[in-house]
Amino acid sequence: MKAIGIDLGGTNIKVAVVDKKKGILEQTSVPTNAELGRDHVLDRIAATVNSMTEIKGAIGIGFGLPGMVNLDQTTVYNPPNLPGWDAVNAADEITQRTNIPCRIENDANVAALGSLHFGKGKQFDSFVMLTLGTGVGGAIIHNKKLFKGTQGMAGELGHVIIDYHGPLSNSVTRGTIEAYVGQRFLSRFATDMISQHPNNVLYKRFHGNFDKLEPVDLTREAELGNDLAIEILMKTGQRLGYAIINYTHILDIRKYILSGGVSKAGSWITEPAKEIIKKQMMAPFQVDFELLVEDLGNDSALLGASGLAFDSFA
Repeated sequence: MKAIGIDLGGTNIKVAVVDKKKGILEQTSVPTNAELGRDHVLDRIAATVNSMTEIKGAIGIGFGLPGMVNLDQTTVYNPPNLPGWDAVNAADEITQRTNIPCRIENDANVAALGSLHFGKGKQFDSFVMLTLGTGVGGAIIHNKKLFKGTQGMAGELGHVIIDYHGPLSNSVTRGTIEAYVGQRFLSRFATDMISQHPNNVLYKRFHGNFDKLEPVDLTREAELGNDLAIEILMKTGQRLGYAIINYTHILDIRKYILSGGVSKAGSWITEPAKEIIKKQMMAPFQVDFELLVEDLGNDSALLGASGLAFDSFA
């Protein structure tokens, strides 16, 4: 069984033909050219889909993109970095251009579907996915299905508040988990910490150019024994732990899977998170608790988008 996966970002459009058992059979990437408008992007997506040589026999299209998506998985609202996309029935737009049925979904939900169908999530009936990228996305899988709430927009877990006096992020309130664990905001927090330690190698390397500081730099320094890098990642992991406690007490789901660039810090953030969870989460909720890092890599979005098509059309 084959399906088509689409991953739309502000920079690139990625398309793949995916076999449910064999994985990706064919894939390609083209520039989005988002500044040329909605119709240009939709035409470009359709043309890329129609150019795939393995397309014959595909049961449908799954389409992952940023922004909030309605319950029917047809319409996206105000996706970032895509000018002119206020409220777009992208599923119908793609079906009209390709004659293939299509469903769309928020990119964090697509990451969870990738894990469910092809990754660490295959072993679980229910789990929570946290995507630690530029911001923080979330998705809830319950009984092998995506939980979308009453209007389709459940799982905005990055906007959960853990300190209303805390730093700003893309949320309207201060102190959300995104303000501590999202890549952009973690780097800002790290800049503040590093600026107080002018003798540290991180200060010497990035002073005057902190915009180039990324979480991977902190991970590398932590692995070399840099105490400041270890402390920054530890504090990040602790805040992640507090957020997971909130999610668990509300949802009673005990399995968590991390993905995205910040998750590559691995045990430098997961171990502090687990320590906080062990100390602060109610004991009954700790039974069968697991915190894992997804390792599907750069193909996770395409695999997840195809998983959406398998769930919708198989």
